[in-house]
Amino acid sequence: MTIAETENDAVIRCAWAATTEEFAEYHDTEWGFPVKDDRRLFEKICLEGFQSGLSWRTILAKRDAFRVAFAHFDFHAISGFSDNDVAELLQNKGIVRHRGKIEAVINNAQKAIDMEREFGSLAAYFWSFEPTDTSAHEPQTRSTSAESVALSKDLKKRGWKFVGPTTVFAFMQAMGLINDHQIGCHSREKVEKARQKFDRP
Repeated sequence: MTIAETENDAVIRCAWAATTEEFAEYHDTEWGFPVKDDRRLFEKICLEGFQSGLSWRTILAKRDAFRVAFAHFDFHAISGFSDNDVAELLQNKGIVRHRGKIEAVINNAQKAIDMEREFGSLAAYFWSFEPTDTSAHEPQTRSTSAESVALSKDLKKRGWKFVGPTTVFAFMQAMGLINDHQIGCHSREKVEKARQKFDRP
């Protein structure tokens, strides 16, 4: 992963963020900033599952439609979705119409409720997998980490679906469990300051 300058605003960003205007905004305002809101955490891990085999640009463009379709990722509401809801979702052109991934969101919502009961919140669970080794926050070219492998393994053990190590690593990057902005990227220091001030659950 490298850094690049976006032509229209001369800001140095991680190279992937300089490819489209949508990526630049997402990169500057969301990616890597620490999150402990359970709905946002659940939304992100679900959307990462939908991204499997696709591009994040596709998912980002459909994110608002996903939010409407999936009750704004209220996992308590989603856990009660029926076969009729699945059928309707499979007809929804605004989202990715993949039966396995749709059913995985419903399944994972049910597992999320169990996790909430056990840990008090999804945030408390997910942040328990934050790397403690400072070297884990040094940008590298990688698609998994020891922590993402461990988190993926534990989620699968708990019955979650579409949560492989690569999917989980992307989730950890985006939700601020690691600071994977590149050296020289204008957001790296902002994210680091946000992580330092972050009140971990």
